[in-house]
Amino acid sequence: MTSLSFCSGRHRFHDQRLHRLAGETSPISAWEEAFRTFGVDAPAQVQGDFAVALNAPGKRCFLAVDRFAVRTLCYRIVGDELRFAERADDLAGPGAELDPQALYDYLYFHVIPAPRTIFKGVHRLPAGHYALFENGRLTVAPWWKPHFDENRRVPVADLKAEFRQILRDSVADQLDGATTGCFLSGGTDSSTVAGLLRETTGRPAKAFSIGFEAAGYDEMEYARIAARHFGAEHHEYYVTPADLVRSIPAVAASYDQPFGNSSVVPAYYCAQAARQAGVTRILAGDGGDELFGGNTRYAKQRVFGLYENIPAGLRRHLLEPLLTGSELPGKLPGIKKAVSYVEQARVPMPDRMQMYNLLARLGLEEVLTPEFLAQVSPEDTLKQQREIYRSGDGQALVNRMLWYDWKYTLADNDLPKVVGATTLAELPVGFPLLDDRLVDFSLRLDPELKLKGLTLRWFFKEALSDFLPPEIITKKKHGFGLPFGVWAVENPALRDLAMDSLESLWSRGIVRTAFLDRLVKEHLPQHPGYYGELVWILMMLAQWFARPPRHSETSAG
Repeated sequence: MTSLSFCSGRHRFHDQRLHRLAGETSPISAWEEAFRTFGVDAPAQVQGDFAVALNAPGKRCFLAVDRFAVRTLCYRIVGDELRFAERADDLAGPGAELDPQALYDYLYFHVIPAPRTIFKGVHRLPAGHYALFENGRLTVAPWWKPHFDENRRVPVADLKAEFRQILRDSVADQLDGATTGCFLSGGTDSSTVAGLLRETTGRPAKAFSIGFEAAGYDEMEYARIAARHFGAEHHEYYVTPADLVRSIPAVAASYDQPFGNSSVVPAYYCAQAARQAGVTRILAGDGGDELFGGNTRYAKQRVFGLYENIPAGLRRHLLEPLLTGSELPGKLPGIKKAVSYVEQARVPMPDRMQMYNLLARLGLEEVLTPEFLAQVSPEDTLKQQREIYRSGDGQALVNRMLWYDWKYTLADNDLPKVVGATTLAELPVGFPLLDDRLVDFSLRLDPELKLKGLTLRWFFKEALSDFLPPEIITKKKHGFGLPFGVWAVENPALRDLAMDSLESLWSRGIVRTAFLDRLVKEHLPQHPGYYGELVWILMMLAQWFARPPRHSETSAG
């Protein structure tokens, strides 16, 4: 095997000596010097996104990825070798054994969270982690462990000025000349990026939006408001059921393991439109919600958290027996909400966030075959979430949830969605709202400024109140995505693709055939919005199984 060092990503070294070395020789030379000087702390000397693999003297190998795993690395040990690649399927090779627990993770999360991959023995380096292989032993540990400074009190006016400057610098550092464009959904984050793109370049931003001809799913009007406000060169594309039929097999096959976020297809068409319009780099707004408290569940869980302020004796001996001790209260008008509140509030975090998990709500025995269930540990999904949730050092509920979301929402889900979609469209992507300086700013921001009462991302909106359109500032968080379920019921070609895909799963022994039959004949037509999500993730699993094979890998001793 050939042993190769490599690095990828858009990053720079803080140390001027290393920065010069990268420019005068190569980034790999600078990384090797950083590892010689700083050891496993070498990644802390870098700002930006990266994946790096170094072969050091003494048969040592060092791997690392950036804070949010925008760039990824997978690895496996074969004998006394550490083999690595950017894709799990490149390491696994043809005929590799699949990991049943990873398949269960996919059905539960709709993605497979790191460090597990779909292949047995192949692991993905978690965000902000390094791997050191020496003397035949592997150590995997975080090189970055954020610290939430929750006791700093700074005048909001001072924070606004600093925040605005960091935002401008973050966008400026992501530019690729006049050909940089941006996604524009009409939300707070993408609108901010579009406005800053104009501010930093002095030219109208090339902005790209996706719409759907389906009631309740289209947000194009908000994108148009932002485009008009900032004078953007606005490009619109409406995704159709025919687009899904054409692209689903290619999108599913482009991933190195099953990936079930349905927004990937609209993101792909948006990126494709940008590339066809001459854009050579596109900026995405991902990260704002997860850094500054913008997801609706943050406020929802704060409401449930109030239950803990009620004396424990009153909860255990009066409220819970009265409201949850029998089925009757839940059937009484006006009391049902109170029962639901207590049922959820009594469950500790982070378990509470999964009470409406689709797989769990339907019933594992109802959905999965006994043979498959015998190979997996359903408890592992909650166990891993508890470990992540408790590993953060934030005390405020919102910061604990942000830390949790940095892994499960960003690193394992939203970023692979955008990176995968843009890679398939052959268009580089940047994430200015995940700039290290902005992340560090959020870490020292008073948690009450992120979630003020029940007001989401209060500081972000306050700081940009004179910059963003008022309609964007006051816009409620949109809860819909791709209208797949509705379209799968109405469109024959899309329905056929979905049904054929599900039928191909029957022989896999994962999902009960009786459940698949009920899903397509009864559940989906009756509740397309709800059950469409499950049809989607099963369809994408089947499509991934049907992908063409590929194989390449790099090894290090």
